[in-house]
This record gives sequence, C-alpha cells and structure tokens, in this order.
Amino acid sequence: MIVAFRLLCLLVLSSWAGGLAHAQKEPYRPADTEEEFLRRYQERIKKDRLNGVYIPKNLDEAIEQLYKWTDDAQRRRIRAWPEDSVCIRLHGSLGQKMIFEWSFYEGSRLSHYLRSAGVTFPDDMADFLLLAFHRHLNSRNIEVRQLATHFKEKRRQEWQERLRKREVIYREVRRRPHPDSLPFNSDAAPEASPQKRTATKGQ
Repeated sequence: MIVAFRLLCLLVLSSWAGGLAHAQKEPYRPADTEEEFLRRYQERIKKDRLNGVYIPKNLDEAIEQLYKWTDDAQRRRIRAWPEDSVCIRLHGSLGQKMIFEWSFYEGSRLSHYLRSAGVTFPDDMADFLLLAFHRHLNSRNIEVRQLATHFKEKRRQEWQERLRKREVIYREVRRRPHPDSLPFNSDAAPEASPQKRTATKGQ
C-alpha cells in the first residue's frame, strides 16, 4: 500500500515537472522583426491547434464552437436581444474569449479566414462572429459579404474622421512660378540649325 502510494506520488510529481519544463521550454516571446512575425504567422495559420486550443477553420466551425461555449439559457438570451446590442453586450466577455482563445492578434487559421473575407481588426473579427452567431440563432441568413463590408466601411469612416480631426503642426504654401515669368537663359537656348548649303554648278 505504501509502495503504491509512493509510486503514485512520483508519477504526479514527474508529470507536473514535465509540464513545468515544457512551459519553461517554450515561453511566449513577441517577434523582433517583421520577417519573423510573418514567418510565425505562416506557420500558425496552418495549425488546427494553438496553445492546446482547437482553432475553427471557417465560419461554420466557429459557430459550432460557440454552441459548445454557451448553454441553452445563454443562447435563448442572445437570440432575444436586438442585433444592434449584441456586440455591446458580449464583446467584453464572449468576444474577448474568442480574440485570445483563437489567437486573432498573433494569427490563426480562423483569423486568416476572416482576414481573407475583408475583416482585418481583431475586435471586428470578434464582433463579426457575434453577429453571425446571433443571426444563426435567429435562423437568419448571415450574409457574410454584406457583414464584412459593414466592418470595412466602419473602419474607413473612422480613419477619415481621424484625418479630419488631426492637428496641423506646420503648413507651408509654395507658389509655382508661371513659365512666362522665368528669366531667359541664352546659354540654355538650343543652337540654330545650320543653313543648308546650295551646291553651285561647277563645284
């Protein structure tokens, strides 16, 4: 009995030590260069698991995973909300869970799928999936292209608004002189073409 207990303790300790060593072996370190980030990104988007978490490969699988993350009562509440309040209510909870679990910042096959649809910001990716999930729960057509266009237009308008409100540090106006007002430089004038010599009879 004592021997069995000791063996069990040794097994637990070795398992814990192995997990600790693995965790210390591969600590997360942000990429130092753009080339390293792109190399890592290309590796990440091919994997079906990142940090031990299954990564959906498309919208259908993402919705399937959201079913697993929610229970019947939660889904009934979400279905009853108006669409324009879904992102406000869920972005800080279910939305953040998607962003970090599915590696939207670092890159994953799901974030790459959404990026190819035109949704490029991690927060927009989460909101896109929340709205798609809400429409699915209400048996509505998700309209992927229209939804992606909505987020692209939203970002474009935000960018234009930032440009409009930005502070001008320095402004310089230069007037281009009219060509007729430039001084004539005789040195730069083209040479006159030589006159043709007329051959005379007897030459």
